[in-house]
Amino acid sequence: MNGQHFLDETRRQYRKLEQLANSAINQLPEAALFAVLDEGSNSLAILMKHVSGNMRSRWTDFLTTDGEKPNRNRDSEFVLEGDDTAASLRQQWDGCWQIVHNALDALTVDDLEQSVTIRGEPHTVPQAILRQLSHYSYHVGQIVFVARRLAGTDWTYLSIAPGKSKEFDATQDGMQYLEDPEAT
Repeated sequence: MNGQHFLDETRRQYRKLEQLANSAINQLPEAALFAVLDEGSNSLAILMKHVSGNMRSRWTDFLTTDGEKPNRNRDSEFVLEGDDTAASLRQQWDGCWQIVHNALDALTVDDLEQSVTIRGEPHTVPQAILRQLSHYSYHVGQIVFVARRLAGTDWTYLSIAPGKSKEFDATQDGMQYLEDPEAT
């Protein structure tokens, strides 16, 4: 895989992750963002707040500063404050995804040879990109799981619905389960 292909595919995968999370979140009323499945579980609001804080820290000045910014308070990302409304969390969420996309869109093939740090640990740019892709995939999976549980029978499947594999394979390429975010 050449560098440009890596960057293009990376951008596509990050957009797909964002779309997957949003497709799950958008199936619920705002109040459901604050529901917890059981004691010790994170609400969608907490997951959104944490991922947003991570994105802001990791992707702001991606190539030039440590990915763990001194002004980040990670522990506060797991506590809802009075000003953490559905609207403010959504605005923060959307804005932080934009920070990620802007940083990725600004990268060039030459940047792939650079080193960046996260919590003082050196990473190649591809390592840092994949580290964050893995982290966000983990949390997007949590978001989809929680949203599906909260939606119950009102859930619209985001991938192939149970018992529909043959029907899907007959009408699709078998690989694409969401509309391609690059096509919109």
